[in-house]
Amino acid sequence: MSELELTPSAAARVAAIASKQGKPAILRLSVDGGGCAGFQYKFGLADTVESDDLITEQGGVRLVVDSVSLDLVRGSAVDYVENMGGASFRVTNPNAASGCGCGTSFSI
Repeated sequence: MSELELTPSAAARVAAIASKQGKPAILRLSVDGGGCAGFQYKFGLADTVESDDLITEQGGVRLVVDSVSLDLVRGSAVDYVENMGGASFRVTNPNAASGCGCGTSFSI
């Protein structure tokens, strides 16, 4: 199993957003303290890849995670999901002991 996975659906969405904004197709996933369950995921387009980033690629799109956040998301998959509740990036994290209804917060 790879340390991190970016699904084709998520890669396509990142490529579309990056193209509209004239930025490189690099999605940065990081983890911050806070959220309703202890930690929360943060997503953003990145202009560059840092020296301590883990990089995974799908269809020419790169997903990067810093070394500190990697310990909390190792083995995770990042997907882009559209449903009646809206559309969002989702993380399937095997390290999370529990999550919350919003899908952006977790605990270990």
